[in-house]
Amino acid sequence: MAGMWSVVSLGASRGRSISRTCSRREDRRAATDFKTGHSMRNSACLAVKTVLLVDDEDQVRVVTKMMLTNFGYVVDSVRNAEEALMIFDATIHDVVVVDNSTPGMTGAELAHVIKLRSPSTPVLMYSGAPPGDRSCLDTVLVKPAHVLELKAAVDRLVADRRPGGSG
Repeated sequence: MAGMWSVVSLGASRGRSISRTCSRREDRRAATDFKTGHSMRNSACLAVKTVLLVDDEDQVRVVTKMMLTNFGYVVDSVRNAEEALMIFDATIHDVVVVDNSTPGMTGAELAHVIKLRSPSTPVLMYSGAPPGDRSCLDTVLVKPAHVLELKAAVDRLVADRRPGGSG
């Protein structure tokens, strides 16, 4: 099931749990209810947003991923900018959350490349050492920050990117 992700038990109908799966490489609107095989157009898969998380500190990356997942985001996490650039897909990733202090390319340099590839993809710098030049960053949140501050910043960026949002 490589390249697929699931949102399980999104709701219950007459005592049964509904499971939906959306392909990352295909239109998310093509979701299906596996119990019935029926198309779930305009389903909850449209509401699921994907975050690309880049942080070289394993513990911070794992905790941040867990927290964002618990808040309803699908999170792809990587250790450095090079890995991020290999998997970044503007059709999948709704927002990029990056630490500035990563080996090789800095988070600010990664933000610049992301913006060259996809100017509309928001980039949130979540770092204890943010850069002086913030021209490619949509939001900067200085570590340590409360998890609800991070959630609010990601929520705001995702909402602004939606059709009808301010971005």
